[in-house]
Amino acid sequence: MASLLSRLPVLKQLRQSVGLQRGMLVTGLVITGVFVLVAVFAPAIAPYGFAQLRGADGPFGAQQPPSAEHIMGTTVGGYDVYSRVLWGAQTAVLVILVAVVCSIFVGILLGLVSGYLGGWLDRVLVVIGDAIYAFPSLLLAIVLSIVISGGQSSLWGGILAAALSITVVFIPQYYRVIRAETIRIKAEPYVESAKMLGASPLRIMFRHVLRNATRTLPVIFTLNSSEALLTLAGLGFLGFGIEPTAAAEWGYDLNKALSDVTSGIWWTALYPGLAIVLAVLGITLVGESLNDLADPRLRGRKRVKARSGAVSMTSVDTTLPSDLEIRQENA
Repeated sequence: MASLLSRLPVLKQLRQSVGLQRGMLVTGLVITGVFVLVAVFAPAIAPYGFAQLRGADGPFGAQQPPSAEHIMGTTVGGYDVYSRVLWGAQTAVLVILVAVVCSIFVGILLGLVSGYLGGWLDRVLVVIGDAIYAFPSLLLAIVLSIVISGGQSSLWGGILAAALSITVVFIPQYYRVIRAETIRIKAEPYVESAKMLGASPLRIMFRHVLRNATRTLPVIFTLNSSEALLTLAGLGFLGFGIEPTAAAEWGYDLNKALSDVTSGIWWTALYPGLAIVLAVLGITLVGESLNDLADPRLRGRKRVKARSGAVSMTSVDTTLPSDLEIRQENA
């Protein structure tokens, strides 16, 4: 069991990290872990529902300042800010999982087929991928969100619309990485040996090539997760996200808090914005740390420096005679 845990990507990189790299990775893991735990236990932690407007004593009231009953105040629509922030983490995690997982599967499949088979199919997929990649990601997500849901949707309808719009943006990234790795790996001797033994193309792609072409996916997964969160917040801020009665979404809450900021009502915009910043910061720290640790030169620079210093100190030949000994022998 211990050996199995030590082979997990993040735990393996954590053991390899040193100094600032380890500090960044640990900080990112802690923030991301809290973000995920809040999303999982939001129904138990949140004192109210994400669309709840009334309590035991009556309506909450709009734009109420922080108090014992509402520790983060209420929004212009009369929702509890603290509850909306907690429920918003759940919506963000669902969209990230659906978007990134779908884009991974589609991108890996297209990259394997395109890189291994080549030919006209490879050229067509490269052109399509470059065309999609050239569009601004947020603009493309807005267009696809309008096409899929018309900008208005239910909980799962909005989650799927946002996730699918983000998926289309991310597919070219995974496609490029897997295609480049597949082209490199299919020229390796063990792949040529499998061909000589009569292995089918499907067996070679999924048994020999896929295993070695997906080593950098944890890095891309974490970096794309933060980008997916920002894209979701951007869609909600521009009014193409999920309706407030269907789910809590931080970008939508920021949009409704714009007019409050100029009136001195700071709490309706501060906490959703802070939630976005912290979630993106935690995921980005994990992704950047994994990216650094994936490079052996960056991963081992401290150890190499220590070893080179030790070698240089012990490499002096102390067996050579001194000048005094040489003069004495000549005399």
